[in-house]
Amino acid sequence: MTHPLDPLVLDLVEWVAKEPRPYAAVIDAWRTSCPRLTVWEDAVDRGLVKREPVPGQVMRIVVTATGQEFLRKNGRPPGPRH
Repeated sequence: MTHPLDPLVLDLVEWVAKEPRPYAAVIDAWRTSCPRLTVWEDAVDRGLVKREPVPGQVMRIVVTATGQEFLRKNGRPPGPRH
């Protein structure tokens, strides 16, 4: 890990890897107005998680293949791939 926020980004990706999360739940838990704490934005910008529309359901957030690799490289077993 090279960025100061990497431990928090890793926590977010691991949390989403356990199961897809509704977009609103992710934003509620991880979004902040602090310009120095951009965990959600960093995870999306780095391609570790993505928004996935599900017909007839709310938008959900899933871990990408890049996010799965990020977990592996940092010693956290990746969750199920969605």
